[in-house]
Amino acid sequence: MSTPHIQHHIGGRVSAASSTRFQDVFNPATGAVTGQVALANAADVGEAVAAAQAAFPAWADTPPIRRARVMFKFLELLNQKKDDLARMITAEHGKVFTDAQGEVARGIDIVEFACGIPQLLKGDFTDQVSTGMDNWTLRQPLGVVAGITPFNFPVMVPMWMFPVAIAAGNTFVLKPSPIDPSPSLFIADLLKQAGLPDGVFNVVNGDKEAVDALLVHPDVKAVSFVGSTPIANYIYETGAHHGKRVQALGGAKNHMVVMPDADIEQSVDALIGAAYGSAGERCMAISVAVLVGDAAEKIMPALIERTKALKVLNGTNLAAEMGPIVTSIAHQRITGYIEQGAKEGAQLLVDGRGFDGAKAGEGCANGFWLGGTLFDHVTPDMRIYKEEIFGPVLSCVRVPDFATAVQLINDHEFGNGVSCFTRDGNVAREFARRIQVGMVGINVPIPVPMAWHGFGGWKKSLFGDMHAYGEEGVRFYTKQKSVMQRWPESIGKGAEFVMPTAK
Repeated sequence: MSTPHIQHHIGGRVSAASSTRFQDVFNPATGAVTGQVALANAADVGEAVAAAQAAFPAWADTPPIRRARVMFKFLELLNQKKDDLARMITAEHGKVFTDAQGEVARGIDIVEFACGIPQLLKGDFTDQVSTGMDNWTLRQPLGVVAGITPFNFPVMVPMWMFPVAIAAGNTFVLKPSPIDPSPSLFIADLLKQAGLPDGVFNVVNGDKEAVDALLVHPDVKAVSFVGSTPIANYIYETGAHHGKRVQALGGAKNHMVVMPDADIEQSVDALIGAAYGSAGERCMAISVAVLVGDAAEKIMPALIERTKALKVLNGTNLAAEMGPIVTSIAHQRITGYIEQGAKEGAQLLVDGRGFDGAKAGEGCANGFWLGGTLFDHVTPDMRIYKEEIFGPVLSCVRVPDFATAVQLINDHEFGNGVSCFTRDGNVAREFARRIQVGMVGINVPIPVPMAWHGFGGWKKSLFGDMHAYGEEGVRFYTKQKSVMQRWPESIGKGAEFVMPTAK
């Protein structure tokens, strides 16, 4: 049986690539090739941008309430088909089905937020700013905007971008990860069914060649990106150089501080779920446990036991807690970090490299499997502490007191997410105020903000000035215009040569 070809969605229809390059798509649980995705060249990207540019004037002129009605219909279809999307995620990414369902649900939250676009686009009005003169502001769409999204959330992260962008009147070109491309095309079909005009939403699959074509295309007015820090920096610098508005969300090294007074059982639950959920392939995963004072002695025995007992299974099994690693290349990178950590002197308490994929389910022997891995006595000079591993590896760092914990985190180059588990209200307040990280959880291990608040880190975790989604997302995808108006009857005679002032 021939392997299916996964193409692009341009101008409201499936579009064959002019490029002759393709990349294999795998089921990570089995290691089997399930499809081949087309990798766009500059001509393919140009076709998508041209379709979006052609659709922009009419869509921008569509009243916001009518754009919202399309989003409401899309929301209805999403809720009908959400489990189909989740199954696609599990098949191509490998995360367990229940986690994939959660991803889709968080994406749906953003669509619900975008349905309120008539309210979100309201401007300000001042009557009589000067005699006979009024002043008001409005927000207008930018034009063609692009989203470049990662493999780890093939539904949620694109939904951080396109619902707000489209509802605000822009047209959109999505370049998803070629590792798990199918959900994006399914979303494009749902948007068409919802009544979105052809060309308003387009999908071009591809790699760096497609990314570079978007970054230099003169008709692309803004670019949103989520991925690793080196690529985020490249996207930001290249896009800005070519006159584009850019928000580029980069990597992370998220810490969870466990204070001596913390509830140990809750802390263990939080660490296990946040470190090993989605095989650690989350930009908000907890990868460092900062154990303060005697918290280490209280928590380590339970942490070791729970890490060893993780249910690592095919994601289609509803009993699964963790699925496979997304690709064989990622698997090699993660196992290399584990080897490096042991060499540098960290205490390897649970080694996931020995996991047998055959135990994960029928047909899984050749999948990209790794068990949960746990290090203790990790120090800040070690690579496993400094660098983003993006896998199921939890590093425990022991510190004597709260002040040292805060300083440790503030010294790190990343500032995406952080958490503190404590019963002490003053500690919680001081932590939230003093920590130099963009998203903070107090007894919440993965503090991903809700749809109306906005997502984004600090330091090398974010390049650009505006966070994703929420009201900042609306501002990112629109430009403010100020209008001052008066009528001839109120205008005095004679030219004025001085700076206008209120009169």
